[in-house]
Amino acid sequence: MRICTICEEEFDPQSPAKRKVGGIISHCVECSEENAVKYVGLSAADGKQAQATILKFESEEDKKKYVAFWQNNSGLHRGKVCSLGRHLSTDPGVKFKTVVAHNPTNSKGRANG
Repeated sequence: MRICTICEEEFDPQSPAKRKVGGIISHCVECSEENAVKYVGLSAADGKQAQATILKFESEEDKKKYVAFWQNNSGLHRGKVCSLGRHLSTDPGVKFKTVVAHNPTNSKGRANG
């Protein structure tokens, strides 16, 4: 049990409600406000190096939709057989910003692909 630093009420930081709400560990469920920016890092294993991209989303729901779309269409857990089939889904239409995009190069300094 902890004491909330805002309202000074006692609360359980491991309760399901607190885990769902998130926020600072020293704030109770009622005082918690999750205002963290939602980021996700994705990679494509192309060649000897992987392309890495970090995306920023407006909400946790948008992030979850995009990650589910990416995992389904990238071939995650399917090997490299993702290019054809009925399992491919359409773009979820969520908005995001590309924060960082690393495009790897080969041993001669040329872009892969």
